[in-house]
Amino acid sequence: MKNPIDHFWNLKLENVKASLESNNFEVHIANTSEEASQIVLQSIMPALEIKSVSWGGSMTFVSTGLYDHLKDQKKFKVLDTYDKSLSNDEKMQMRREALLTDFFITGTNAVTEDGCLVNLDMIGNRVGALTFGPKNVLVLTGRNKIVPDIESAMDRIKNYAAPTNAMRLDMKTPCVKTGECSECKSSSRICNTWTITQKSLPKKRIVIVLINEDMGL
Repeated sequence: MKNPIDHFWNLKLENVKASLESNNFEVHIANTSEEASQIVLQSIMPALEIKSVSWGGSMTFVSTGLYDHLKDQKKFKVLDTYDKSLSNDEKMQMRREALLTDFFITGTNAVTEDGCLVNLDMIGNRVGALTFGPKNVLVLTGRNKIVPDIESAMDRIKNYAAPTNAMRLDMKTPCVKTGECSECKSSSRICNTWTITQKSLPKKRIVIVLINEDMGL
């Protein structure tokens, strides 16, 4: 076999796609971040009646180029929670308003092979939107987020994703110095709300794009 790694990931992504679809998610596979962007803009969004859009924190969303494309759109109302000109109070209010948009975009901390999304959030706007509020939710995720099961997902999040995200955000938490979770009581703690999304309700409310690249943390 000439390309065993490519073959492995093609099989893995198709299997995860099937598991997610059996749990009522709508799922697309993209070979690259650029292809993921095109799927969203040319297939997913045109199929929906979108009048308002917002997003939660997601490195993958930014890496696909979708943020730069959507932030200045005039076709629908855009609630840009990344806008650095906003005060903290203004950002918080916008995050609340984002829970009532037609289309909310986010990433995920982990995807299990049996088709669940597992997330750990700081203030809860990202997981709140995933659970309830926006009419439609788009989840963009790289193949590096795939794990065998919920236990593995929680281990990945606590011992890798959370510490590295705390480092990326320059938080003042023990894990920034040690690289390990110590179940801290820091006021800067980013690990506050767990969610396990086993199924999409209504069916296909949550649309997932699995990207055949390592993306995000």
